[in-house]
Amino acid sequence: MNQARDEYDVIVLGAGPVGENVADRTRAAGLSTAIVERELVGGECSYWACVPSKALLRPVLARAEARQVPGLRQSVGGALSATDVFAHRDKQVGDWKDDGALPWLESAGIDLVRGHGRLVGPQRVAVTSPDGSGGDERILTARHAVAVCTGTRASLPDLPGIADVHPWTSREATSSSSVPERLIIVGGGVVACEMATAWNGLGSRVTMLVRGSGLLERIEPFAGELVTETLREAGAEVRTGTSVKSLARPGGADGPVTVTLESGERLEADEVLFATGRTPHTDDLGLETVGLESGGWLTVDETCRVRDVPGGWLYGVGDVNHRALLTHQGKYQARIAGAAIGARARGVARLDTDRWGAYATTADEAAVPQVVFTDPEVAAVGLTAEQAEAEGRSIRVVDIDMGQVEGAVLYADGYRGQARMVVDLDRGHPIGVTFVGPGVSELLHSATIAVAGEVPIERLWHAVPSFPTISEVWLRLLEAYRG
Repeated sequence: MNQARDEYDVIVLGAGPVGENVADRTRAAGLSTAIVERELVGGECSYWACVPSKALLRPVLARAEARQVPGLRQSVGGALSATDVFAHRDKQVGDWKDDGALPWLESAGIDLVRGHGRLVGPQRVAVTSPDGSGGDERILTARHAVAVCTGTRASLPDLPGIADVHPWTSREATSSSSVPERLIIVGGGVVACEMATAWNGLGSRVTMLVRGSGLLERIEPFAGELVTETLREAGAEVRTGTSVKSLARPGGADGPVTVTLESGERLEADEVLFATGRTPHTDDLGLETVGLESGGWLTVDETCRVRDVPGGWLYGVGDVNHRALLTHQGKYQARIAGAAIGARARGVARLDTDRWGAYATTADEAAVPQVVFTDPEVAAVGLTAEQAEAEGRSIRVVDIDMGQVEGAVLYADGYRGQARMVVDLDRGHPIGVTFVGPGVSELLHSATIAVAGEVPIERLWHAVPSFPTISEVWLRLLEAYRG
């Protein structure tokens, strides 16, 4: 076995958006940086999650909105061309090749090491072949920090027959180039709802099996209710309070899947997608060599430095720390973690990690924004009313029918949507905002600024929305609050 030994200031495990941003910040701080990747530079988001899913969803949502525009609806009554949609998706993911991502790494002065990286002791990383099968091993040593940015993978429940049916996970759901005639989706969260919207729009007969009482249960209740209503109107079946007992594929890989429910009822489909949670990619990283549990989430401080590791050299950034499993939050953490690594390397004795400090990931708890690209879109930031009450806050909740806003009336005939603002009465500023309706995703950043900036209600009154836009919903919320 040939063995080389290379030394860097910083080693980053994982070249997805999170790892790229850590590396970018440490290079900007003047630190030599290597990034280790076993699959594709760009990571899960670029090839199997955010980008391909939105490429599949965009034509579906555009058609749905066009059908609500007088004078246009008659022109968009037909089926989508799945072939064209898949070609557009494939282009957006670079045909699952990362050639286009490499020039940036080179221009930033970041060394790419292809292979499977795992810790082999404090500040030491062994890199082997991408499939982890061994072969030549290269040992990298980090002078200052190792950042674990390996993200998560789809988790599958332990059900009889599940391995034999080869179910779809989010990867297959975003990369398939054929439309199953019948698709069962198990789950009621973001991935389940978005994929139900996409594949129903592409022509599948979709059945959703939801264990809970409704869709999108971590967001305000009206969000899931409106998404459910629209899915059913579009022809999808949404079953709540339903659990899967077992699965079978009697005819082999090309045959239909039989899903047996806890009730004993049997359903048949051409494919079944499980969207039932995520598991951290930490089971083969050598965490046990530095005193941590293999396969678990990494517990970190406000700078994303892993707790209980002597010397403070290990960082867990993005999904692996379970703070906020969203690409944009992971990139936010990466910017802060990278800056913290740079500051500590310069010998800064005390970093500003107070609430909203330069080296604190406060937004992970106070102002997490999220968009669900369903029909209608769901956009939310901060706390729901239920979460705020559970924290013991004194709040006031303001709800507005977005269909009464002039900009929404002009945007779509029969516009359906709702907005909610949750105000902390003791502090006098919004702590949560939710919008549901066509086109609301672009409203979210204004709400994020209001929540993260803790902008007083009295100051928001002076932020005048343009007429006639959907953003006038802000004026309606404030008017309702002021009475």
